[in-house]
Amino acid sequence: QVQLVESGGGLVQAGGSLRLSCAASGRTFSTYDMGWFRQAPGKEREFVGAISRSGVGTYYADSVKGRFTISRHNAENTMYLQMNSLKPEDTAVYYCAAGRRRLSTVVTDYDYWGQGTQVTVSV
Repeated sequence: QVQLVESGGGLVQAGGSLRLSCAASGRTFSTYDMGWFRQAPGKEREFVGAISRSGVGTYYADSVKGRFTISRHNAENTMYLQMNSLKPEDTAVYYCAAGRRRLSTVVTDYDYWGQGTQVTVSV
């Protein structure tokens, strides 16, 4: 079992940057592919990006490609989401998740979820 805790959210102006962290408990972190999702008020949870268990493979939603970067440090059981050139439409609660399916974009493919961290981008 994996427990996930996100941190690093906050309020930032458009064009600014934030780095989110996802800390995992347990000794099995490196056996899971990891994903970032986000959910804005009144909208469904949507895929942001994913990283393979080794960290070599990544995949991003078109809406964030070129602006967001996912990385992981397996020795420290931590994953990161570096967000640059933020836009007001990036405002959402951001969740990290762990799953067995490679680089999946599907919410139900992920077995474990964090509680989320709020990101607000002002104009």
